[in-house]
Amino acid sequence: MTSLATAVVVALLMFLSGGIGLFLQRRLAERHTSDRSRDMIGGVVGLVALLLALVLALLAWTACGVFNTQQNELQTLSAKALEFDLEMRQYGPEAKNARVLLRTDLVWAHEQFWGSGGAASETYSATYANMDTMNSFLAGLQPATEKQKQLLGDARRNYGFIGEYRLLMSLQLTHPVSWPLIGAVTAWSCLLFCGLGLLSRVNATTLTALGLGACAVASAIFLILELSQPYTSSIRISPAGLEEVIVELDK
Repeated sequence: MTSLATAVVVALLMFLSGGIGLFLQRRLAERHTSDRSRDMIGGVVGLVALLLALVLALLAWTACGVFNTQQNELQTLSAKALEFDLEMRQYGPEAKNARVLLRTDLVWAHEQFWGSGGAASETYSATYANMDTMNSFLAGLQPATEKQKQLLGDARRNYGFIGEYRLLMSLQLTHPVSWPLIGAVTAWSCLLFCGLGLLSRVNATTLTALGLGACAVASAIFLILELSQPYTSSIRISPAGLEEVIVELDK
């Protein structure tokens, strides 16, 4: 399901749970909702609310971390690619093929992160093959001057960084969000709204508050899921930086 569909389902479950609580409040005998019973219900509701707040904060922090990490690594990868390009330009015309190979690698990276699901899965084998070709090409270069030796060494280090960041970015997106935690948050939210319904009475005000509360928690779930998909969600990382590097490699 998409992030929006998941958030809508969570909101409906919470609203339904609150409605069940309101229904039970009207159907149960008065002794079940008397002062002493209300104290126990209120204590459990407070405990669940605390757990919910802590886990929601943890999920939001994790999702923001995924987004920020991917953005920083993408910027670092683009910077290393520009450094590699400059070094190969300065090395001489015999290193031109290295720039072509790097451009191909970055085009595949763009397709992997911003392309369709099927195309993204096909880029892994192509990326590994391209890395092997690049390493073989760099190993085959024969620097004639000290400057070329230094440029070749720097280029190898920068390309090593590029490959490492590509792998890190791919692995970090394998399981960006913990679905068991999402499930626990949903279950606790339903329990919380049911308990709040037991402590309330049915009227327009309580139903409105119930709907607003369900929407608030669902919107938090929506943001967490969107931030956990930094390349395909509505809150996505812009590909402009990587595209500028690809254009520069075309020159």
